[in-house]
Amino acid sequence: MPKALSRMDFPDIALLKDKLHFNPERAQIYLGKQRMIMMHLAALNDLRGELIASLGSYSARAILTRIGFSSGTRDAETALQLHAPGAAIFDLLARGPQLHALQGVALSKLISADLDVTQGRCRLEFLWEHSFEDEDHRLSHSFSSTPACWLQTGYASGFLSACMGKLILVREIGCRAMGHDVCHVIAQPASEWADPETELQFLNAPVMDHVPDFKAKERREKRRVAALPHEQSKGKSEIVGMSPAFQAVVQKINRVAPTGATALLLGESGVGKSALARLLHERSHRAAQQFVAINCAAIPESLMEAELFGVERGAFTGAEAARAGRFELAENGTLFLDEIATLPLTAQGKLLRVLETGEFERLGSGTARHADVRIIAATNEDLWGAVRAGHFREDLFFRLYVFPIQIPPLRQRKEDIPVLIAHFVERYSKAYDRQVHGLAPEAMATLLSYPWPGNIRELSNVLERAIILSDNDRPLDLSHVITMKELSRERTQTDHIVSIPSEKSTAEAAPALHRDEAEPDHSAIVSELMRRHGVTLAQMERTMVSAAVDQAGGNASRAAAILGITRGQLAYRRKQLAPS
Repeated sequence: MPKALSRMDFPDIALLKDKLHFNPERAQIYLGKQRMIMMHLAALNDLRGELIASLGSYSARAILTRIGFSSGTRDAETALQLHAPGAAIFDLLARGPQLHALQGVALSKLISADLDVTQGRCRLEFLWEHSFEDEDHRLSHSFSSTPACWLQTGYASGFLSACMGKLILVREIGCRAMGHDVCHVIAQPASEWADPETELQFLNAPVMDHVPDFKAKERREKRRVAALPHEQSKGKSEIVGMSPAFQAVVQKINRVAPTGATALLLGESGVGKSALARLLHERSHRAAQQFVAINCAAIPESLMEAELFGVERGAFTGAEAARAGRFELAENGTLFLDEIATLPLTAQGKLLRVLETGEFERLGSGTARHADVRIIAATNEDLWGAVRAGHFREDLFFRLYVFPIQIPPLRQRKEDIPVLIAHFVERYSKAYDRQVHGLAPEAMATLLSYPWPGNIRELSNVLERAIILSDNDRPLDLSHVITMKELSRERTQTDHIVSIPSEKSTAEAAPALHRDEAEPDHSAIVSELMRRHGVTLAQMERTMVSAAVDQAGGNASRAAAILGITRGQLAYRRKQLAPS
């Protein structure tokens, strides 16, 4: 076993200790902003044993590795907040081992380190002494043929990935559970491992069903996951996420995909509903057939029925030829109805008929056609609220609500931010011919602390802009992502300056609008914005639209009401103002 370095210049652990607060009067323990708990090690070992007995060691390892990755990402956010600008990258990465020690996980001792944030280099070799995950093996005197520190390797991967701005995989090449005196660990970027799937399979693997012969299923699942990167490269969906919350969504998709049942994807704008709809199609029995998507909000109400069901020649003025609708184009495949809440009531009735009978008619035709189509719908609105308001048919709601899947916003799955950043940096680096070495700590701290109201779409736009601004052979720094930070600050200032009506009723708000003392001086406001920030008309309109959508919680109808425009006008403006 290699010897650890005799001297390790770790930063003062006092800063971390000061972040740990006990408040027994309220039954709370906090590490920074993260609530913690104390738990008996024996109970944790019992949980581990139950998982292995119920699901098999493969799935148990996948669950614990992902939980560790999530925990490491959250601790990295605390470490990044303590990191002084310009301080050595080693001081930042050393916070992970210190947090491990502070939490009673293991004592880390460094063997070697090759770190250069400007070049994106991160190779660490170290030892874990007194690892808590090996405790059960040591006490029982039974040894394993494979490493057992699943939570710890997941934690270290998550912590290092979040700090470096690129995916770092940690591998245990020796373990006390295997009979070694200490655990021997190596960490380096996923791209530098010859076989990264060894670790990635546990970060991406779905949880298996409980079946009596789970070991046979476990072997099949290992073979399937080993081939997964090659399968995904041939597909069209881009699904990135390792967090337990995101994997729960993927697991639901895996459940419903082979059934043919109608699925309803729910979530805020930008969470990836379209990509997940395509993933559902790709994992269904219809994968070899067409995937046809339509954004219901982008089609004028007068043309919606023709778009969905097709039109016969002469059905209306300008219909000079017969044309198939989306249902016919998607025959034997999948039809994805995005923004389903905006579907006109007349089209809702015809859609209900298709769902109930499998039949529809082209406009201008009296002949029924059969539709063998799987329906996936999506919305960022409160669909039941639309039913109560009379904008959406209750019977259609229940036909669509067969298998709802709620997709969490990015702020609730922050542990996915490092892997999403790595994904987008790689994509846009290739697109714009840049060589980018991860992110500087200050930039990473900013991206982790931002609430991401625009979710994954916003993160993608921020990183695309950052790559364009970046220099070759350098990491992205704070100046490259400052546009997002400035936008956030500008929104806050504009929310203060421009008095946008709240969600109170018009009757409550109307009297105030007629009082001279309540009427703001809009000319002075605009003049000040132009003088201090050089705000253009397009920027002002974009800011007001974004503020209204945020205030409405992503509900487009409510946002349109706040702005005093129709929902269609709002959709048009958002499309026109969206970054190209």
